[in-house]
Amino acid sequence: MIYISRKEHFNAAHKLYNPQWTKEKNAEVFGPCANENWHGHNFDLIVTVKGTPDPDTGFVADLKKLSIMIREEVIEKLDHKNLNVDVDFMQGKLASCENLVIEIWKILDAKLPSVTSYGKLHSVRLYETPRNYVEYFGE
Repeated sequence: MIYISRKEHFNAAHKLYNPQWTKEKNAEVFGPCANENWHGHNFDLIVTVKGTPDPDTGFVADLKKLSIMIREEVIEKLDHKNLNVDVDFMQGKLASCENLVIEIWKILDAKLPSVTSYGKLHSVRLYETPRNYVEYFGE
């Protein structure tokens, strides 16, 4: 089994806020991430595909095509956006990285067959900061 990865980047704002809680409880649980005026991150997204190489190309997936698909289906919808307000697939969800990575997985998993017949989505890793990331394996 071969694992290939593509890294993409986007900037986005959000706030962590549960509308069923008081302002005080949100501040207690989420701290400055519950700021009424939002806060932003420089996100790095790493998408990993696993599979066996195509005997004709030697590729599990063409990384250029994978990059284009990630940018068109995900990055363009997130870059310089407010995750709580501007992103259709995040409507009605808490804008945590955990929820965001699950939604990104759903989009990419559905579109991956347009890029490869020899690979399947293995993981989606989302760095919120250089030291904090979440990773999802579709489980």
